[in-house]
Amino acid sequence: MPPPSPPSAPSSTPPAALAGLNPRQLAAATHRGSPLLIVAGAGTGKTTTVVGRVASLLDGGVDPERILLLTFSRRAAAEMVSRVGALVGPSARQVWGGTFHSVANRLLRHYGSAAGIPDGFTVLDHGDSIEQLGLIRADEGLAQRGKRFPRAETINSLYSRMVNTQRPLDRVVEEDFPWCAPHVDDLRSLVRAYTAAKRANRVLDYDDLLLFWRAMTTSPVGEALRCLFDHILVDEYQDTNALQAEIVAAMVGHDTEVCAVGDDAQAIYGFRAATPANLWDFPTTHPGAASIVLEQNYRSTMPILEVANALLDGARAPVAKPRRLWSTMVTGTRPTLLCCEDETQQSRLVAERILDARERGIDLRDQAVLFRAGHHADGLELELARRDIPYVKYGGLRYLETAHVKDLLALLRILDNPADELAWHRVLRSLDGVGPATARRLAEELRINKPKADPLARLVDGIGRFPSQAAEQAGELRAALADCAGGRLEPGPQIDRLGAFCRLTFPARYENGLARLADVDRLATAARGYTSRSRFLTEITLDPPGRIGEVVPPSLDDEWLTLSTIHSAKGCEWRAVHLLNAADGNIPSEMALGKDDGLAEELRLLYVAVTRAKGELTVSFPHRFHVNRFANDDRHVYARLSRFLDPLRPLFDELVELTDDDADRAVPLGRVGVAEEVDGVLDSLLGGSSTATATGP
Repeated sequence: MPPPSPPSAPSSTPPAALAGLNPRQLAAATHRGSPLLIVAGAGTGKTTTVVGRVASLLDGGVDPERILLLTFSRRAAAEMVSRVGALVGPSARQVWGGTFHSVANRLLRHYGSAAGIPDGFTVLDHGDSIEQLGLIRADEGLAQRGKRFPRAETINSLYSRMVNTQRPLDRVVEEDFPWCAPHVDDLRSLVRAYTAAKRANRVLDYDDLLLFWRAMTTSPVGEALRCLFDHILVDEYQDTNALQAEIVAAMVGHDTEVCAVGDDAQAIYGFRAATPANLWDFPTTHPGAASIVLEQNYRSTMPILEVANALLDGARAPVAKPRRLWSTMVTGTRPTLLCCEDETQQSRLVAERILDARERGIDLRDQAVLFRAGHHADGLELELARRDIPYVKYGGLRYLETAHVKDLLALLRILDNPADELAWHRVLRSLDGVGPATARRLAEELRINKPKADPLARLVDGIGRFPSQAAEQAGELRAALADCAGGRLEPGPQIDRLGAFCRLTFPARYENGLARLADVDRLATAARGYTSRSRFLTEITLDPPGRIGEVVPPSLDDEWLTLSTIHSAKGCEWRAVHLLNAADGNIPSEMALGKDDGLAEELRLLYVAVTRAKGELTVSFPHRFHVNRFANDDRHVYARLSRFLDPLRPLFDELVELTDDDADRAVPLGRVGVAEEVDGVLDSLLGGSSTATATGP
């Protein structure tokens, strides 16, 4: 198909840093004089365009320290700055690049004291916040009232959504947590106690970093903040929440030019309070904004893009700008709709297609299996193991969420902030014979959280009566903390020293405790490049290492397959993509069926999955789902193909794989028949839809 007409590009010869950009990318990189919204479709060279824009600014003489580049991971910022450096030289390293939370931390460290923020604060990660809320929940006796009360995890989610959407507690409960409505008053009291505990402990959580940044913009230091930057660039703007959008607007001074880059068709993080409305509202929030749409796709073939475009044509939510992805790769394999009898057959057929692709020259590393939820791949994992196909699955616990790593980080947090009561309780309870009551007694003896007290010095001096079975561990704890206090050791050697204490506690505290000691070495290695313990703690908390999930180690020939949730696959690409369980109730998830915005996000999630594929796309649909695969009966449900894909069947090569016993059910898997037409009419009259019909012996 012919490319759409591009906007006019600058007439002057572009600098070498902009060589290779297409006309629209060049226009986006060189636009000046007004706010700019770049709507970058999947695979259209968004990163290349942002890199080109930063390089163009530096080439034009802009001070790199007056450029702020906000991304959603530190690695993304580092990659962009590195690519800019390759174009314009080492000055790129002076660009302010990082996540919202890391930039907030940097600004709070520098300007916070002038705004009344205590020096030397530490940052709670997600798990720490839940633990702190759990302690307060227990102290307030909210779990002993004879009725179900929200767990700490639920309270943390509710609180975070309240902060990031900037909606009142009552409204958040009503709209997102209606079952918590009877507890609103207690929740309000608990959140206030949580806030007071954080202030007393001199700690901030993730949400506090953004709250305090936003608050500083209206404080006496607000004008100084707005004068810091001449250019602000925000990547993945569709993934910002209401609070982040307010921060961006508040940081724009009289002479600041702001540029937002994103794709509302890939807005899939509503569960984090992100909203594509920020992208839709950008021209209103930033009057006079220009818009440029990137549509030329450099990743996928046109048969795959036709599916992606058709999904957007049927979108249930508006998009900022109409767009149709196109590619010069006009030929290619048509996507396959693989209709299976059940999940067991799906696993077998997908494994066979993976091996077939490998024999055709598509390495396992160039293939991925995507799914809506982690458990959707359970059966496939067994099949892959049976066929000796190594894989890495992205999902499970993050590295810093594992209990033994949190134990080690708590030791570092005590050294960095002796007022951190939560870290103290975690460390104390890691010793043999120290339960909640003993930990509280020790906290009193050490005078944790008492004004002008130094609990670290008191512990090192021998204060604190530990149980007899913990004598050796307590002695090693005192010695290790004494050796690490006072800045005599850098972060890496500090972790090495604290590892001696971990060697005493891990074996008794954890299954495979000795094996977990390897993570002490891993953390020490990560700390080797730091001279500041505070900086190391903050950066590793705000941007932790990868995940520890269900992983089958790759073989020595370094060949492995990627299994990933669709959410984790965003930003990635593979030559061949296999998408599992494309049935209503899975995609879209049955949890999203009650809300129009939920369905819209599920459609965008499918769009993201489709656009990860470069050359081959297989979508598999099990016709039957067993209710309990581990039971001795044959109870199952019949499913329908995803409502998003059913109208798109002409764009697929449809492969029906049913057993002889199911031959009479092959017709519904083809084009829509009489029964499906009747069901559709009934669904329309009823004002809803049914996703499955139960059956059994």
